[in-house]
Amino acid sequence: MTVPQLEKAEAFRALHEGAPFVIPNPWDAGSARALAELGFPALASSSGAFAETLGRSDGEVSLDEVVEHARVLDQATDLPVAMDLENGYGPEPRDAARAITRVAAVGAVGGSIEDWDRDGGFIYDIDRAAERVAAAAEAARALDFPFTLTGRAENHFRGNPDLDDTIRRLQAYEAAGADVVFAPAIRTEDEIRAICSAVSKPVNALAFPDTSMDRLVAAGAQRVSFGSWLWRVGARAATTAAGRIRETGDFSALAG
Repeated sequence: MTVPQLEKAEAFRALHEGAPFVIPNPWDAGSARALAELGFPALASSSGAFAETLGRSDGEVSLDEVVEHARVLDQATDLPVAMDLENGYGPEPRDAARAITRVAAVGAVGGSIEDWDRDGGFIYDIDRAAERVAAAAEAARALDFPFTLTGRAENHFRGNPDLDDTIRRLQAYEAAGADVVFAPAIRTEDEIRAICSAVSKPVNALAFPDTSMDRLVAAGAQRVSFGSWLWRVGARAATTAAGRIRETGDFSALAG
């Protein structure tokens, strides 16, 4: 029996009010099912991982393709699904709002809007970025279930490691209506701690191989995601095994 979207949305919202949790990032229906079977409580897409499955780079996928990806992930399991919506697939506030409405229509109960213009290759000024989050929040509030909106500040991920500006942005996105805030590529626990102490909304942290859940939670993170890391682990394992077979003709690499 399919879990109703309202029930998924309420469960996802409740996760942000309880114990800190890991939200892994599947890239297709099969990986979504595998992660669900491991007992994770919710799933989130990764724009980078999804793009790789199509043979493209992050930022080269259309809104129509992401909407279909949302439908596939939602139908794969009974878990809540949140979508990485990049900048909303257009520069205008209405584009961010449209992205929220469209993925919600196919089952998603959460999604993120970032401040990086993927076509222009720049970060929006803070007022413009907050206006876009506000439009997304308005679209989310118009739904008949509690859609969880994440506001993303891309500074560190885009080569501008200005923590003070990142904090100002996250505060602005919180004020604009974001339910969760996220600054990908924040690496140190001190930086995460500074962000968590500066906002009142739950903070998502991106996992890195050199940290742990305990350390991120101690710094204040409520939600921890993988981004495209898990996809890379799988792709690297597959290409390493295939390369060994090509070089040696020994199929033992298929044993894993």
